[in-house]
Amino acid sequence: MPLPETAVTAAPPPIEAARWRAGLRAARQRLESARTPPLLLPLDTEDDTGDEPHQEADIAVPYWLRVCAAWGWRLLVLAGVGWVLLSLAGRLAQVLVPLAIALLLAALLAPMVRLLHERLRLPASLATAIVVFGGVLLTVGFFTLLVTQLIDGMPGLAENAAAGLQQVREWLRTGPLHLSTRQLDGTFDAAGAWVTDNRQNLTSGLFATAGMGFEVLITAMLIIVVTFFFLRDGRRLWHLSMIALPRRARRRVLEAGDAGWLTLVAYVRATVIVAFIDAVGIGLALVLLRVEFAFLLAALVFLASFIPIVGATVSGAVAVLVALVDEGPLTALIVLAAVIVVQQVEGHVLQPLIMGRAVSIHPLAVIVALAAGVAVAGIIGALVAVPLVAVLNTALRHLTHYQPPPAPEAVVVSADPAP
Repeated sequence: MPLPETAVTAAPPPIEAARWRAGLRAARQRLESARTPPLLLPLDTEDDTGDEPHQEADIAVPYWLRVCAAWGWRLLVLAGVGWVLLSLAGRLAQVLVPLAIALLLAALLAPMVRLLHERLRLPASLATAIVVFGGVLLTVGFFTLLVTQLIDGMPGLAENAAAGLQQVREWLRTGPLHLSTRQLDGTFDAAGAWVTDNRQNLTSGLFATAGMGFEVLITAMLIIVVTFFFLRDGRRLWHLSMIALPRRARRRVLEAGDAGWLTLVAYVRATVIVAFIDAVGIGLALVLLRVEFAFLLAALVFLASFIPIVGATVSGAVAVLVALVDEGPLTALIVLAAVIVVQQVEGHVLQPLIMGRAVSIHPLAVIVALAAGVAVAGIIGALVAVPLVAVLNTALRHLTHYQPPPAPEAVVVSADPAP
C-alpha cells in the first residue's frame, strides 16, 4: 500500500543537514543565554599583570632553595609542636607519670586477670581486685625485707667502709703518689669542714625528703586505683576515647592501639624475665663470694634492669663497690667479671630471644628516649620512656603499613528503575 505524500520526507543533502544542525546548535545556545543572567564583569577589564613580578621572582629563586625552604618551615612547625608537647608533659608530670606507671603495671598484670576471669570464671571486678591487692601485698613484703636487711647489715658495712678508707689512706701515703701525712690530714679535714658547714643544708634536705612521704603515698594510691580501672575497664575506655576521631579513622586507630598494647605486654613481660635472670646471676655470685647485702644488691639489679642500658651498668657498679668495701679488691674483680658476663649474656642472648623483633628498638632511639625521660620526669621518666617509644613505634608502623580490607568478589547494586 503506498504511503501518503505527507508521510514521506526526503533526506536533505549532506551540506544542508550540516547547516541545519549548526543552526539548531546556535538557536539552542541563544535560548540558554537568554535563560541565564549575564555575569557581572568587573569595571577594570584590563589584563591583570600584577602577578608577573612575583612569578619572575619565583622563577629567579633556585629550585633547591625553594625545596629547602619548604622543608624548613615544615620542620620548624614540627619542632614547635614537639616543644609544646614536651612542655605540657613537664608541667603535667605529676599526673602523667602515675598514669604511665599504672599502664605498665596493667600490662604486667593483665595476663593474670585474664586467667582468673576466663579460666576460673570469676567476675571481672573480683579478679582484678585479687590481682591488684595481691601485688600490693607482695610489693610491701618485698620492700620490708629489703629495709630489714639494710638495717641489720649497715653497722658491719660502716665498719668495713671505715677500714677500707683507712687502707686507701695508707695506700696514698705509701703508694706511688707518696702523699705526706700533712696533705692527707688537710684533705680529710677539709672534707669534714665541708660536712660541718653544710650540715644545715643536709638536714633540711632530709626533712624535705621526709615531707615528700605524704606525696609519695598519695601517688602510690593513685597508681593503685588507676591500675585497677585500667585492668577492669581498659578496653571499654579505649573504645570510648575513639569518639573524638572521625568514623573512617576509628578502625585503623583501634587496630593500631591493639598492636601497641600487645607490644607493651610483650615488652614488660620480657623485661621482667630478663631482670629476674640478671638479679639471680649477680645475686648468686655475691652469695658465693659472701658479700654483704647480697639480697639487697640483687634486688637493686632487678629494679634497675627496667631502665635499659643505664640501669644494669649503675647497679653492677654499686655491687662492685660494695664488694670492694666489704671483701677487698680481689672479690671486687671477681664480682666485676660476673657482672660483665651476665650483662653480655643478657644483651646478646636473652633480649633477642625473649623480646624478638616485635619490640626491637635501635640503641640510639633508646638513648634519646632515656635522655628525654630524665629531662621530663627524672628516674621515673627514664623508666617509662622506652616502653612508650616501643608502643609508639609499633602503632605508627601499623598505621603506615595499614592494608584496607579486600573488595568483595561480587557487588550487588540496586537502583530505582523509575527515571
